[in-house]
Amino acid sequence: MPLRETLARVDADLAAGRVPVARQRLRGLVSSFPYDLTLRRRLAEVYRLYGDAAEAGRWMYLEEDRNSDETAAFTVRYGSPAWRMKALAWHGPESMAATAFAEGQLAALRTACAEQLGHAVDWEDLASYRDGLEEEYEAPSEPRSVGGALAGLGCLVGALAFLAIWVNGVVALFD
Repeated sequence: MPLRETLARVDADLAAGRVPVARQRLRGLVSSFPYDLTLRRRLAEVYRLYGDAAEAGRWMYLEEDRNSDETAAFTVRYGSPAWRMKALAWHGPESMAATAFAEGQLAALRTACAEQLGHAVDWEDLASYRDGLEEEYEAPSEPRSVGGALAGLGCLVGALAFLAIWVNGVVALFD
């Protein structure tokens, strides 16, 4: 599906309140177009709707006008430079960055990772910084939604109704 069409669907999803669907579409676009900082910015905006500062900071990390609190939350969640490299989902040389600031951020992160690991690392070679991924990392949990809570409640009510009917049938057999 073309980029413009997918972005139109993202807009429609957001207008209809389908934030998780919009988030998934944007994640796919960022994966397909890792150099497009506009897509990363839009994804950060969606994570702000969830109130997830660390993920908003993750996707705004390459922007000069990023929020320092979000960037700090990203740095804490993805504790090591290697985890931050993996989280940014950048592929290719830093020179592919759309801005000088983004290029500098990518180069600084790669340099920090190389210094921590004691050898050169490369954005295109996950194996070059895999040693830095051995430390424990806790993936962020998905935010809870009202729809998810209602679905869970509906399942519980359905299971209790089934159990009540079943018990009633067993009791009726022995009367």
